[in-house]
Amino acid sequence: MITTVTMNASIDKAYYMSQAIENGTVMRVKTCLNSAGGKGLNVARIARLCGASVQATGLVGGYNGQYLEALLDRDNIPHNFLHIQGETRSCINILDEKYGSTEYLEPGCEVTAEEEQAFMEKFPDIIRDSSVVTISGSIPKGVKADIYGRLISIAKTMGKQVILDSSGETLREGIRCCPTIVKPNQDEIQQFFHEKIHGMEETITCAKRIYDLGIPYVVISLGKEGALLVCREGVYLGRPPKVQVINTVGCGDSMVGGLAVSLERGDTPEKALGHAVAVATANALSPNTGDFKKEQYEKLIRQVSVDRLMSVS
Repeated sequence: MITTVTMNASIDKAYYMSQAIENGTVMRVKTCLNSAGGKGLNVARIARLCGASVQATGLVGGYNGQYLEALLDRDNIPHNFLHIQGETRSCINILDEKYGSTEYLEPGCEVTAEEEQAFMEKFPDIIRDSSVVTISGSIPKGVKADIYGRLISIAKTMGKQVILDSSGETLREGIRCCPTIVKPNQDEIQQFFHEKIHGMEETITCAKRIYDLGIPYVVISLGKEGALLVCREGVYLGRPPKVQVINTVGCGDSMVGGLAVSLERGDTPEKALGHAVAVATANALSPNTGDFKKEQYEKLIRQVSVDRLMSVS
């Protein structure tokens, strides 16, 4: 089983516009789609679509938290959250032809030290039957920046494989505890090293620097260019075909979902990378976040190329 951790869950609202946006006026939304949001919940939906057994965990609270759990029930995603006193946040994604996707992300409610400790104590029980744990996204106010590192350490002690997809201080603290896979994007890598990265050669150099910190698999998502993988077997580049993108939100989470499924199956690095890139690309063809059509994935997996560029030495 795969357990996905979302510490800062949300009700995600996708607003589809049929007219040009004019600032300072009343705009009417053509269609609104609500989903249980937060990066880890996107991962859970993708892993389930890939055929894996999944469960979602993290923190939820208030009426929004109840609604979020109902949305997961609708999606047939089992869940085991810690319930907190604060209200689960909402996030809005406005999609229109002129501007594409514009996101408004609420920060989330403040979590108490007692609530954080209660989740830490509950966590070993939650992941007991899982072989892979994914930890994704931001943390709410009040939660210590090293929480992902502590969760990784618990999971590793229990013999679980862990994927970390975060940024900033939580990524830095998490990497210190050496998860199985880290999956930053290019912007997050630049933030991590406090330097601008130009071109593939510098991206590979930065990925190798993270690999040298004791991370078995470093995956750098490259947007429409695919993804880079650095591991013991070498440096690989997975490239998707050109597609007509509908919605890019959740593509990185979809890649994590694909990687989690491949990790659980024991796929080779080449197969895992190809699978993750195909799933992420299929997600870009769906209007829904953390979603893809099986027939589109099956077409894409035959079109994704995976090349071994060099050894890691």
